[in-house]
Amino acid sequence: MASILGSPPAFLARPPPTKPQLSCSQTPRPQQPIRPQPEPSAQPSSPPKKPHPRPKVAAESTDWIASSLTRRFGLGAGLAWVGFLAVGVVSEQIKTRLEVSRERANTKVVEKEEEVVLPNGIRYTELRVGGGASPRPGDLVVIDLQGRAEEGSSDAFVDTFGEGKRPLALVMGSRPYTKGMCEGVEYVLRSMKAGGKRRVVVPPALGFGDDGADLGAGLRIPASATLEYIVQVDKVSIAPS
Repeated sequence: MASILGSPPAFLARPPPTKPQLSCSQTPRPQQPIRPQPEPSAQPSSPPKKPHPRPKVAAESTDWIASSLTRRFGLGAGLAWVGFLAVGVVSEQIKTRLEVSRERANTKVVEKEEEVVLPNGIRYTELRVGGGASPRPGDLVVIDLQGRAEEGSSDAFVDTFGEGKRPLALVMGSRPYTKGMCEGVEYVLRSMKAGGKRRVVVPPALGFGDDGADLGAGLRIPASATLEYIVQVDKVSIAPS
């Protein structure tokens, strides 16, 4: 049959499969190695936000009592005054109007002045009897004070009386004394009451002794000087027991 028909025409012949030929200019493209994708690392947790600190409020310049106590007696005395205000033990803040009126009613000007001589040598004359509380150790006392040396200069070495002048603040029993104060004045304060006023003569032993004192600004208390004071108790703040 094949011989009769002969070989099939060329266009009907199926060409053998051939492999694709690569030219010399074409090189096989190397396969890129598959890199493992890094696992997403845990994001570091952001630190907790700190609360914004509250702005510090500076102490008002009018709070002269706390600043005076801090300068003279240290931070503890200044904080004691702040503590008095915080817990509400300042006598003027907790008194009723009736109590205040009674205190004023009991404060009386002395009609007949008489000098009292104490065993320690202090002499005082009552000018006005106070109707308030008497200071005890640890109490805060606000006073007006005028002091002169009995001999020598007639100028006052301390004077808080008068308009525009600030009283002195002290904690009973605290040291050192504020400017112009002495042991004799503190001794007399123990028997006074808020609203009271006295003229006091302090001997050298309870004043500034044999050495005197230099108060600065050209003020000096002579050695062995007897001191004359006018003492007025403005406020007594009872310390918490």
